[in-house]
Amino acid sequence: MKRRTVIATALLGAVAGPGLGSTVARAADPGPSVTRRGTTTLDPQALYFVSYDGLVNNNSFQKNGLLTYRGHQYAAWYTADRNAVVARRALGASTWSTVRVGHTLRYDDSHNVISMGVSRVDGRLHLNMDSHSDGFTYVKSVAGLMDDPTRLSWTASRFGAPRSTLDGLALTSQFTYPQFVATPEGRLQLSYRVAVSGNGRNALAEYDGSRWTALGEWTSSTGTYTSEHGSSTARNMYLHGIDYDRSGRLHAFFTWREQNGAVMCSGGGITNHDTGYVHSDDRGRTWRNDAGTVVGTTGGTGSDRVAVTDPGLVVDPLNPDHSLMNQESQFTDSAGRPHAIISYVPGRFGQCTTDYVADRIRNGRAFHVRKTASGAWRKTEIPVPLNSSQRTKLVLDRYDNAYAILPFGRIAGASAASGHTDWRLLFDGAGLNAFGEVVVDETRVAQDGVLSFMYQERSTGTTPSALRVVDFQLPV
Repeated sequence: MKRRTVIATALLGAVAGPGLGSTVARAADPGPSVTRRGTTTLDPQALYFVSYDGLVNNNSFQKNGLLTYRGHQYAAWYTADRNAVVARRALGASTWSTVRVGHTLRYDDSHNVISMGVSRVDGRLHLNMDSHSDGFTYVKSVAGLMDDPTRLSWTASRFGAPRSTLDGLALTSQFTYPQFVATPEGRLQLSYRVAVSGNGRNALAEYDGSRWTALGEWTSSTGTYTSEHGSSTARNMYLHGIDYDRSGRLHAFFTWREQNGAVMCSGGGITNHDTGYVHSDDRGRTWRNDAGTVVGTTGGTGSDRVAVTDPGLVVDPLNPDHSLMNQESQFTDSAGRPHAIISYVPGRFGQCTTDYVADRIRNGRAFHVRKTASGAWRKTEIPVPLNSSQRTKLVLDRYDNAYAILPFGRIAGASAASGHTDWRLLFDGAGLNAFGEVVVDETRVAQDGVLSFMYQERSTGTTPSALRVVDFQLPV
């Protein structure tokens, strides 16, 4: 029987102060800064409706709704008439070229986001869309489209017909949360959830330039989790992300969500608990905890999968009484050390949230969790109230300064020289009128030192509103 334990270097609820676990930085390295370069409009009247407190065009967990590749930036969204479109521009250009890919959004469900990925082995753009606990729609471009954007025209004829499979690979009838990630060799992997919230498993598929292959499930929904209030025997792992670092290690932070609400102090809360971490050094085939012990095998069965009862998974323990957010954000620094943003209602505001949304709006705070050079885990509260129930995104610049893109497009930053403890607000979101969550171009920062994110302006009901991309220059 596996035993649920906490890593010896876990945070134990403490918040790091100045100097704790600081990252060594050269004295000449600049600290964090943002300089607004400009804003472009993707769609003056994009589809707008609120569900699950979010927008279908701006859910921060979509990977990637905005990406950069070989000097061009790409964006995907749904138009006011529900058509799925994808656009591109040369970096720095003020206008976008847009094409429809032949799919119409089925339901008013903000989880049915569009995610994009690039397979470098054949230069194709891949899109997965309209999937929340049922089927999905998949579209891919012709080979080479991403490799030669100045020569190949941007037209609908460059994309294949929408399919309900990955070129014949069906995967599962209950599919959610597509996330594309490129392997160091240029293959493309697709992370997704099988089954439903509170009782689901994470899985991987892989594209090698000729065909898709199902690698299988790697997390378990079984095992018993017990809090001071009760027990649950089913759950799912919610990923904060899945990303390769420069050395080829695959990182994944996560939270667990229990099926049984008996684990909470109040029925108005949410059953998310604990921040965990695993990594893989063999392209997602096997998974290890922070100590390097194998805790799961992709395609395995039963105890071979990562489970809530596995040892050494938890890097920040937290019970289900604090409205912990799922699917927040992660990034790796230049040394391959993992960083994450998590958010919840701290205990100083009480030990039992009774209304998930209202309590997060009133008292929610974001925290930066990172692994230090010594191998310890540290956590720092970002001193900017969320004023929102929604998620925050994280990126690091070339100097390993950290940036948290908070709801409404606000940007906070912390320097590597301080050990990421000197968080301060760099941009207050003025003039954006952003609804809440934003979609960050995680790929662009390394390519030209620009923080770029997509946001949608606030509206009411189902009245369409402008969808825009704003760019900020980071230190170079």
